[in-house]
Amino acid sequence: MDTGTHLVVGLGLAGLAYLDPAVAANPTAASAVMLGTVLGSQAPDIDTLLRLRSNASYIRNHRGMSHSVPAWFLWTGLITVLLMLLYPSVSPALTAKWVLIAVVLHVFSDLFNTYGTQAMRPFTDKWISWNVIHIFDPFIFLSHVAAIALWLTGIASPGPLFAILYIFIAVYYGWRTIVHAILERRMPVQDSEYEPGDTYMLVPTVNLQNWNIVKQKKDGSYVLGDLRSGSIRWEETAVCSSHPAAAASKTHPDVSAFLYFSRYACSEVKEHRWGYEVRWADVRYQHRKNFPFVAVLLLDHQYKPMDSYVGWLNEEKLEKKLKLSSF
Repeated sequence: MDTGTHLVVGLGLAGLAYLDPAVAANPTAASAVMLGTVLGSQAPDIDTLLRLRSNASYIRNHRGMSHSVPAWFLWTGLITVLLMLLYPSVSPALTAKWVLIAVVLHVFSDLFNTYGTQAMRPFTDKWISWNVIHIFDPFIFLSHVAAIALWLTGIASPGPLFAILYIFIAVYYGWRTIVHAILERRMPVQDSEYEPGDTYMLVPTVNLQNWNIVKQKKDGSYVLGDLRSGSIRWEETAVCSSHPAAAASKTHPDVSAFLYFSRYACSEVKEHRWGYEVRWADVRYQHRKNFPFVAVLLLDHQYKPMDSYVGWLNEEKLEKKLKLSSF
């Protein structure tokens, strides 16, 4: 989920904690738990700081070790120690319990979107993404904002309020999971252009009725479209290049990091007077017929790197970044 949603979930868990008599009866404990759940709901995303090192490092590691099983307990321990220093009179076990809940819920909710996590490390480094919930879900975010407002204005008691909210959200997650499974299973029947060997992936959007579709053909190409109100609309085909420049680009650190993360990367090679522009795009992320999540490498005619970029960027900024017009 996005940072804002993780924040309101942290506050929501602080409200839910009022069901615990030890929290409800002690304002100091309630304050400690609130700080703990807010920090715990943000802690796994501290790897965002890797952007300061390089985009490649960020892409290779974001939602990796920071979301792994050992990290759940690492974050819980570090935050609990901090809370012990700030609130020495509050039970460490009490705060640790709610911090752990916040950390685990952060990781668990990240599994439902397209980006996914390596939540099962060190047992496996597989990226797990269930493609059920958009990274920003208006229902989840706004329902938390409304509940927090009811709590702060004194209209509703936080414990029962957030208990009811999380029951509804659990049902919502279950409903979205079932809908996604049913729609994906129906795709071969619903798609008039289906051919044996085609596989489908539905990608959630902010609109609950609309899904983006990635269809992978047996030859490795992708057909991209969307599902709106039950109707499929195919928009374009992405044919991945087999040019030697594409193969040569895979050893570059930026491209290697990109391919480590993305199982749906497709390459395009353009030849220029100075050499080759190799562009790898993650076809899961499409916006107005562009692919904003890319790894671009400029190679000379001997396939030696000249410049590169990896990350989220639009065409105009990419051209400025790589100074394509100067070559």
